[in-house]
Amino acid sequence: MSADRLFALVDGNNFYVSCERVFRPSLCCRPVVVMSNNDGCAISRSEEAKLLGIGMGEPVFKYRALIERHGVELCSANFTLYGDMSTRVNETLRTFAPGIEMYSIDESFVDLSGMADRDLKGYGREMRERVRRWTGIPVCVGIGPTKALAKLGNAVAKKNKLFAGVCDLMDRRFREQVLRLFPVGDVWGVGRAKRRQLTALGIDTAARLAELPLGQARALGTVVLERLVRELNGESCLEMETVPAARKSAAVTRSFGQPVNSFAELMESVAQHVARVGEKLRQQDLVAGEMTVFTHTSSFRGGPQRCGTGARRISPATSDTRLLLQVARRCAEKAYRGGYRYIKSGVIVDDLRPRPAGQPTLFGWGEEGSIVLMKAVDDINRRYGADTVFPASRGTARSWKMRQLRLSPRYTTRIGDVPVVRA
Repeated sequence: MSADRLFALVDGNNFYVSCERVFRPSLCCRPVVVMSNNDGCAISRSEEAKLLGIGMGEPVFKYRALIERHGVELCSANFTLYGDMSTRVNETLRTFAPGIEMYSIDESFVDLSGMADRDLKGYGREMRERVRRWTGIPVCVGIGPTKALAKLGNAVAKKNKLFAGVCDLMDRRFREQVLRLFPVGDVWGVGRAKRRQLTALGIDTAARLAELPLGQARALGTVVLERLVRELNGESCLEMETVPAARKSAAVTRSFGQPVNSFAELMESVAQHVARVGEKLRQQDLVAGEMTVFTHTSSFRGGPQRCGTGARRISPATSDTRLLLQVARRCAEKAYRGGYRYIKSGVIVDDLRPRPAGQPTLFGWGEEGSIVLMKAVDDINRRYGADTVFPASRGTARSWKMRQLRLSPRYTTRIGDVPVVRA
């Protein structure tokens, strides 16, 4: 690969919390925690909440007394809002370079190859300022000749305030100093098991990992670890993935706000999941050829336990919610058995392919009307908010729906939730 590669890794700071703060300035400088589905565990914490000792992924109920004592603001996860804000951040980053790889909802790689003659720290600061000004989201920027080093630089910029949110690792001497102080367990791609294995060999820093002979690295962790060692030494081995890989499956799963013990309630939840899966497929112009429906009880609750699944082929492959619902009912009938208190259900579709690949029926595809109808449904829901139009089989009471007692409005995607300013 080319030796003049240059990458930036831009990462939103406490991203979910930052999204909430954009539209609720009163949350700034206060301890804030965003909770997982059913308001269960902490999945994003403000710096103030971290200082109080609230752990990532920990059940919120464990900190009830501390939360009340310090006035911690709790927010239900609003993934619709977070996803839209992520898109806005990435569109802002495209004003700096066209090559963007969305690594996760709050992280993106930016291809800066050919810009080595620029003031890279200044360019990173400009990125931070523009993203903050245009979206309200604070970010940190790591810059390096490889993706692994850009990722490492971002972690340094986030932990050490002396870098003011931007860490440039293009200079070899400076890079070596940083690697000597960086724990091997925090290196991108080194999990807990691999960290224990490396530490047992005396490799406790990124610098010592970079010194590992390539043959030994391959023996310890196959070509993946060897590639990481090369990347830490400034050799670019990982290309930008600016075009998302074709999806092979899609899934929607949710825990219930309260246990479900009737097939009618279970089917309502499955219908909701199918509607979401159909939207995902149509967004990418895909159809599905196989479906699995599952449901299970909670191992933390008393009573009999069960995990039920049902799977069927979908012929012809489709993304029409109405046809998917027909298949889903048959799968749910197989997965369900009375006498159990189910706590979660999910729908998984596989054998995804571009429309209209596959074997047509005897009378042709007959999808013209289906495509028009589904597009109308998607357009209405996109304009007026999710679930403006939904399958009747989803029900209206939805006693099973997730517990989201502190859900913020969908400020950017639901017309009724758009903030109004009166002068």
